[in-house]
Amino acid sequence: MDALQKSGYLCHPQQLYTLRRITIDEGKAKGTSIIEVCTAGGLQLDILPDAGLDIGQVRYRGVNVAFISKNGYDSPAAISPYETEFLKTFPGGMLYTCGLRSTGGAHRDGDEWHPLHGRYHSLMAEQVCTEVTDDAILIKGTMRETALFGHNLQLRRTIRIPIMGAAVTVSDELTNLAHAPEEYALLYHCNFGWPLVSEEARVELPENRKTSPRTPFAATGIGRETTFDKPTPGEEERVFFHEDMEHRVALVNESIHTRMSMTWSDTLPILAHWRSMASGDYVCGLEPTNCYIKGRKEERENGTLPVIAPFETVKTQVTFQFETI
Repeated sequence: MDALQKSGYLCHPQQLYTLRRITIDEGKAKGTSIIEVCTAGGLQLDILPDAGLDIGQVRYRGVNVAFISKNGYDSPAAISPYETEFLKTFPGGMLYTCGLRSTGGAHRDGDEWHPLHGRYHSLMAEQVCTEVTDDAILIKGTMRETALFGHNLQLRRTIRIPIMGAAVTVSDELTNLAHAPEEYALLYHCNFGWPLVSEEARVELPENRKTSPRTPFAATGIGRETTFDKPTPGEEERVFFHEDMEHRVALVNESIHTRMSMTWSDTLPILAHWRSMASGDYVCGLEPTNCYIKGRKEERENGTLPVIAPFETVKTQVTFQFETI
């Protein structure tokens, strides 16, 4: 960017990018803060500091790529940890982080209640700051999930977006600040919708992988999990787990000349693959995770619930790259 300014072509940095904070002033999401980012590479996205610095609406070269549920944006104050209230507030968005202590269905574990997909998305970021370097926009913040006489988890997030490009890297550092080991779960629920997702699209996965269905209905889709159907009223969702593979996946739609590639860190050994072809709930989720999304209690019983030691830090990273094909 400095070189462009010195060349005389660039008069103001806003010719290359947008970085501004706005507040929604009406509707269910009234009062919600958004950090709006646009890049010279054609990427436009909403960062949500009131929802754990997750990522909401995303457009690439003016075309929507993220799944936004029929709920739309909601105020974090509306999020309720009871039973199936998640279904009434889940907004979708390109990144909806789940955890930090449970992912999967709502359930009771001993004397503790765990809502569907955990409490992370209701955690408001602290120490939020933005920075513009010569080549990138950085957004940082800290989230804390705690309990008196109980857990003390801190997640520090850095989002890096190249000014001249169309990529997003989300880097997290999860630290256990308690004096006892803590079981934890992380799911990066990455959601893509129409027009990127349509019957013209396909998912590209490494050939060498182990794929297993989550339900008997999902098993009926083995062999065509990388393709899409037209919207079908009332069709049940399918979830697959991909393991023992390179940590890369792509969602490609040549009809709109767009390719989205994802890579992620080894600390997320499983890729959950959500495929809902239901009319009005039409979505593809590509979700790096460290567990099988069964809920805290069942994961522990299965021996698949990770543990973080006192004052240990676990680092995770997910990168999205968009390109025109």
